[in-house]
Amino acid sequence: MKVKIKVKPNSYQEKIEKVSENEYKIWLKEKPIGGKVNLKLIKILKKYFGVKVEIKSGFTSRRKIVEIED
Repeated sequence: MKVKIKVKPNSYQEKIEKVSENEYKIWLKEKPIGGKVNLKLIKILKKYFGVKVEIKSGFTSRRKIVEIED
């Protein structure tokens, strides 16, 4: 399943908000330097969904498409 993610880096909190069936907003404390946000995003989504997660596009963008195994 592919999901659209809008990441808000450098936030004071970490949370996930479901916007629609295939769209989420995620706030992360990490700063967007050296791919730290992508690593943290994968870690949080893996914990949230409980399955393997992989970023398909948007590695340097705030809008990402993520593949979640069913």
